[in-house]
Amino acid sequence: MTALSFHHAFGLPVTVVRPFNTYGPRQSARAVIPTILSQLHAGSREIRLGSLTPTRDFTYVTDTAEGFLAVAECDRALGEVVNLGTGEEISVGAQAEALIAASGRDAKVVVDPSRLRPAGSEVQRLLSDNSRAREWAGWRPRASLEEGLRRTSQWIAANGSLFAPDRYAV
Repeated sequence: MTALSFHHAFGLPVTVVRPFNTYGPRQSARAVIPTILSQLHAGSREIRLGSLTPTRDFTYVTDTAEGFLAVAECDRALGEVVNLGTGEEISVGAQAEALIAASGRDAKVVVDPSRLRPAGSEVQRLLSDNSRAREWAGWRPRASLEEGLRRTSQWIAANGSLFAPDRYAV
């Protein structure tokens, strides 16, 4: 990490902040949550996804932004790597079911072979250890997954023209 090298060699005040799966309004259409919600809000009764088993640590966008600000004000974090995530994981399949509930729609999840990643290229588990952010900067995520998904669903429903649910964005 070049940035940390500059911190150690020249005293440059650098902290590496690693956000974990930030989601919410204005997220790229190629991410899993907008992919699912755009299909739901377009009226799809089948939600087409790739692998349902990988797990992710999803963090609502306002929590990520607040985390960056908290860490930026934390001298203890200088020269260190700090993770911003909830510290909780959910599988893609369970996330899809939670999004169906958040959207108030009725649909089933199906695996679409064209959306499966090549063998060996899928990260099976992403889970944040946010202890440094909590202990050093006093940061904690505030939005529950349920609340964040509800807000995101409402935003995508209101801005559906920005998404093409019939086209898989890669």
